[in-house]
Amino acid sequence: MPDPGSGPLRFLLNGAPVEVEGVAPQTTLLAWLREQRQLTGTKEGCAEGDCGACTVAIADAQGDRLAWRCVNACISLLPSVDGKAVYTVESLATADALHPVQQAMVECHGSQCGFCTPGFVMSLFGLYKNAYRPGRDAVCDALSGNLCRCTGYRPILDAAERMYDLPAPGDWRAPGVAPDGGLRASGDERAIAGQLAALGRPGTFEYRACGQRWIAPTSEDAFATALAAIPDATIVAGATDVGLRVTKAHRDLGTMLYTGSATDLAHIVRDAGGMSIGAAATLADVFAALDVEFPELHEAWTRFASVAIRAIGTLGGNVANGSPIGDTMPALIALGARVELRREARVRSLPLEDFYLGYRRTALEPGEFLRAVRVPARPEGVLLRAYKVSKRFDQDISAVFACFAIAVDAGRIVGARVGCGGVAPVPARARRTEAALAGRPFTEATIGVAARVLAEEFTPIDDMRASAGYRRTVLGSLLRRFWHETGATHGAPVRVADVAG
Repeated sequence: MPDPGSGPLRFLLNGAPVEVEGVAPQTTLLAWLREQRQLTGTKEGCAEGDCGACTVAIADAQGDRLAWRCVNACISLLPSVDGKAVYTVESLATADALHPVQQAMVECHGSQCGFCTPGFVMSLFGLYKNAYRPGRDAVCDALSGNLCRCTGYRPILDAAERMYDLPAPGDWRAPGVAPDGGLRASGDERAIAGQLAALGRPGTFEYRACGQRWIAPTSEDAFATALAAIPDATIVAGATDVGLRVTKAHRDLGTMLYTGSATDLAHIVRDAGGMSIGAAATLADVFAALDVEFPELHEAWTRFASVAIRAIGTLGGNVANGSPIGDTMPALIALGARVELRREARVRSLPLEDFYLGYRRTALEPGEFLRAVRVPARPEGVLLRAYKVSKRFDQDISAVFACFAIAVDAGRIVGARVGCGGVAPVPARARRTEAALAGRPFTEATIGVAARVLAEEFTPIDDMRASAGYRRTVLGSLLRRFWHETGATHGAPVRVADVAG
């Protein structure tokens, strides 16, 4: 591997340039903010990206504008903000006034003990920068990753409405969307975008400290070369899972290879055959793209995780992680997705269901990585639904996830794919159920027979989320629900607005 450029981390913190050396690469952004910079407004609640008390805003340059997103600092590794702008709750108020988000929280009595309040404020700030007077559902989605034990949420939702009525700042703190829906950026934002452009890395960058290495290639080819040279490196994407190895398991990650700087690994490209999704594409971008062709999956994506997790988590990371309770894989299996695996110059393709060999085991070979997921174009006449069953609506792990893609022509089932999660050691395809459906009339009787097959196809476990018997019963019931939702329409088109409410 060619020697990469090395040096300190460089980013903007609350508008000021910062260089960091001598801090271990697996240090979380939260730990650094609190312990090194004494910015203690950002709190640690769960240390796993669930409660939102650690929410900060990140800005990336997109031309002469800034793209804003909120992230969980507790699981974001510090080197991942190299070349970006980080804003904490301390940056919002000026010497003369609170930010409209903060003032709205005061006026609407949105805080009691106050521990969670900075995280709510930053999530609302992210909404303030990305939408103008969004509907209630959008506000709830923006706050789905923030938990409060004492206020009860209603005052905070009121604050989300009130903040747009208050005088807007004139600098980077201003709303990012105008009342007419157009984007706007202040002169300050353009200046910040220029500063970030100057921090850009021309090629592979390496940061070394405390016996660890962080390597950030800027292209897929450079990433492949780096992994071939260090096949046992820990691949880091959004760190929504890897971060827990630091905060919960206290593991040494050793050499880390980062996908986030390889911009061509974040591609989302449509062609006549379907869609190619690069491994580093964020879940937020992927879900928005899939919504266009598969709007029936919209609710499943909004329930996948919080806005902050979807902003940094990647589809490639979720798929390669291979969790049996991950929600993207059953849906992708039902859609007929394939994975593209690369080792140096060699690329091979596998059906997604064949990628999983056992619990947390995949077909990846040493030095090989998942470069893209290929989703075929939507077949004619396909009826599609995805169902997530969990104890909570938001921010919860599935007890059962099932996705059904059934193609119907002239009242007969001409194709069926069923993807399931939470019922086997791996995300699984229900082949026996598919066989019970294929070629048969699309009737309630056919669905009833197939539902009984589905209920017995897997051998799930009992755990804290559900019993094995419950999981089997639910699987069969979900196929029956599919019939009641689609049997009368036989493939009538579904619009995003219908699904999103």
